Amino acid sequence: MMTTVSDRIQALAPSATLAMSQKSNELKAQGVDVINLSVGEPDFFTPDHIKQAAREAVDANFSFYTPVPGYMSLRQAVCNKLKNENGLDYAPEQIVVGNGAKHALCNVIMSIVNPGDEVIIPTPAWVSYVQMVNLAGGVNVLVPATLETNFKISAQQLEDAITAKTKLIILCSPSNPTGSIYNHEELKALAQVIARHEDIMVVADEIYEHINYVGRHESLAQFEEIKDRVVIINGVSKAYAMTGWRIGYIAAPLWVAKAVTKLQGQYTSGASSIAQKAAEAAYTGPQDCVEEMRLAFKRRRDLIVGLMKEIPGLQVNVPDGAFYLFPEVSSFFGKKCGDTVINDANDLAMYLLLEGHVATVSGDAFCCPGYLRLSYATSDENLVEAARRIKEALAKLQ
Repeated sequence: MMTTVSDRIQALAPSATLAMSQKSNELKAQGVDVINLSVGEPDFFTPDHIKQAAREAVDANFSFYTPVPGYMSLRQAVCNKLKNENGLDYAPEQIVVGNGAKHALCNVIMSIVNPGDEVIIPTPAWVSYVQMVNLAGGVNVLVPATLETNFKISAQQLEDAITAKTKLIILCSPSNPTGSIYNHEELKALAQVIARHEDIMVVADEIYEHINYVGRHESLAQFEEIKDRVVIINGVSKAYAMTGWRIGYIAAPLWVAKAVTKLQGQYTSGASSIAQKAAEAAYTGPQDCVEEMRLAFKRRRDLIVGLMKEIPGLQVNVPDGAFYLFPEVSSFFGKKCGDTVINDANDLAMYLLLEGHVATVSGDAFCCPGYLRLSYATSDENLVEAARRIKEALAKLQ
């Protein structure tokens, strides 16, 4: 009997970040001391008051199916957060809770994009954007930014990329993989371009909102002329160290929220009851934990930037947020160590894993060849040791 997977799955690329993390774990299982800088995950534990809320939810028998768009109490808590922290007015009916921000994002893309629609994605871009657009049958239009522009595109670049087929723009700020943040004036300039094209929707991926080292978060949804075309993606994973709880949400125009609820109703139904009650506690409880983690990430950012700038051949900027560094590494291409030849960033990432026992991710995965992504969401000791190993491994390339 001849069986094959669907064309859509054959065309889908595996997640490079998860693949590198898996390779790292395989080496660890063999006894190799690997420092994993490939995974985008806070290394902190979920704060105690959030875990306590989950225990109480279990004891209170929150064990039944949840409403497809999420508990009303959680959606109201999200509305209060958006109002108090961002100055944005949303009704609970405009909030849909998903199984993580990744799920929420994919829901939106599948609900908006038709086959042949163009989706503008500034690059470097998170690994899954392109693949999600492919799943929806859309056409990716990649708009490149570089180290010289601090990995941010200009309003003119956005204008030049728009065609009659453009349906959606995806903007991530603070950015994965670069940590770059669009300031108020930069977002305003982009909003003015979007305002001139009334049929275009925007996804504002704000999952790293609270990991910001340069000031208050700025949302694209603040600009009234485009607010009714902006879909915010956010969640509890990064700010509250809750990656495994799998709670994200959209804040969207009502028609988008209804479409996403319709899709989710046929696909996954509502998110975990216990995780939702934990997320509600995250938003309604004390916020000291968020600031404590932000300060720790800022200290680590300063540490890793300083260490990487000392390594010959790496070009490094200072990221404004998130917990990633995105150094330019093309000076090592064409070099070799023994029989190992470095042709591109994929080769370099594998070389650093096998020779230096440090896991990173190639920039190719983020639509940006010539770079590596390093996550500094790990201890100071690990960062110091990882930098030492990277420096020694790179020095062997001739």
